Amino acid sequence: MKPRTPWQGMWTIAQFNWPFYIAAVAVLLAAVMGLLLGALITQLICAAAIAGATYFLIGSLGVSHLIYDRSDLYRWHWLVRAVGGEKLHRAVFCHSGFDETSAEIRAQLPGVEWVILDHFDKDRMTEASIRRARAKFPPTPGTLAAPYDRWPLEAASADVVFALLAVHELRTEAERARWFAEASRSLVPSGRVVLVEHLRDLPNFLAFGPGFSHFHSRSCWQRAWEAGGFRLKDDFPVTPWVRVFVLIPV
Repeated sequence: MKPRTPWQGMWTIAQFNWPFYIAAVAVLLAAVMGLLLGALITQLICAAAIAGATYFLIGSLGVSHLIYDRSDLYRWHWLVRAVGGEKLHRAVFCHSGFDETSAEIRAQLPGVEWVILDHFDKDRMTEASIRRARAKFPPTPGTLAAPYDRWPLEAASADVVFALLAVHELRTEAERARWFAEASRSLVPSGRVVLVEHLRDLPNFLAFGPGFSHFHSRSCWQRAWEAGGFRLKDDFPVTPWVRVFVLIPV
């Protein structure tokens, strides 16, 4: 397992979403030209465009660097609280076609049997960014392809299910509820789900602008996990933009 580089997280986000950043740079350059050469009304419009493009570039990339390169998210100290000191025998790690961290989390919890599930569905997950992510990070050896609602696991066979920045790729609430129902089926009665996600909230809007609509609100998540048979045991922020939810079966 290679150590993370100081700017890896931000660079990864830029690679997956490069058309947005290229467009922002193009707007910025065109607006600078308009500011220098245009009439007053054009200059005012261009000044606003420069401000918006600059805010997007600095804000989204800067926040991505803080989240993925500078925060505790991938330093993993938060795992102690999320796992709760329980002795784990078998853990499940779920992703939706982008697996950057299963090797890292496995190293943090040695002596545990791991099952890695890949929920990627090319017909359901059609956004260009997730396709770029999958191309860059193909499934790790031993990963099992698993429909989000039909996992190749026996009932009551896992102590914990980890889902890190992955389940939001299921775009409907019904799909997410079925994912939680399958997690409930797979867990032992004392098991838990550790869900890590951005939320559709003010901090993420200020950081990512309209891109925050790719995330789901807290109330949407709550309806989905309650429909799937869970209740909230604990939740806490890793950063102002990412939150950990610890869920246990009802």
